Amino acid sequence: MFRSLLFIPGNRLSMLEKSLTFFPDVYIPDMEDSVPFDRKDEARNIISEFLPNMTINNNIIIPRVNPINSGFFEEDIRAVLEHKIYGISVGKVSSDDDIKFISNILDKYEKINKIEKGSIKIIPWIETALGITNAFKVCSSSPRILSVAFGAEDFTNDMGIMRSDDGFEIDYPRKLIVIAAKSAGIEAFDTPYTKFKDIDGLKRDIFIAKRLGFLGKFAIHPSQIEIINEKFSPSIDEIENARNIIKSFKEAQINGRGSTSINGSMIDIPVVERAKKILASIKRLEDK
Repeated sequence: MFRSLLFIPGNRLSMLEKSLTFFPDVYIPDMEDSVPFDRKDEARNIISEFLPNMTINNNIIIPRVNPINSGFFEEDIRAVLEHKIYGISVGKVSSDDDIKFISNILDKYEKINKIEKGSIKIIPWIETALGITNAFKVCSSSPRILSVAFGAEDFTNDMGIMRSDDGFEIDYPRKLIVIAAKSAGIEAFDTPYTKFKDIDGLKRDIFIAKRLGFLGKFAIHPSQIEIINEKFSPSIDEIENARNIIKSFKEAQINGRGSTSINGSMIDIPVVERAKKILASIKRLEDK
């Protein structure tokens, strides 16, 4: 159960070292947006040398490599697949053909490094107008796809529009990506909240993302991890309500009824299934 995914600039060794003092669900050593163009090779080398330190405690490591048309992509893959990583994250994926290309490169380096074929997962970033148009095709294009990520900054740049505090301009793509992901049987992670000092703004943004169906959110600063983890976990009230729903429904079934109510709200099978998912998520967190 991934809730918080922390970006760490790959060309900053000190930040990679410090990241291990924090506890996100997933570590994302980054070779893309947080790294200047002329430092890409340096970032790749630093990450490759440091990855054994990140994986020693069975941390979940999913490096973000550069896009397939960047000129850095295959060399990035070669470097990180020499180590024990869970998957890769790839920016600016716009079609199912992009995923096929990525999978073929992963096939190649899995074989070279004697890694089980198909075991390296992919988190594609959908962050262009074309990517939004092809969202379901991307999400359903490969069994390697663990989940999909939405990138609001690149999307609004591609659209030639400004970001706003209320997020009106990303409302539609946010909804579409979650629906496409669910339709493909995977989950979706929400775009980072870039004003990392604005804690209240982060909480409001998570409130929207969670209501839409996002599973978790990327963090650009360690201070965001605890809040993301808390807000993407079921609250005490949600857990208690879920238990009451299941208990009341079981009692209704014993009495030959297919539905019941709690405090004036109808309880039927879809409501019960949602309650079960909440309790199942708590079990996964406890296991984690």
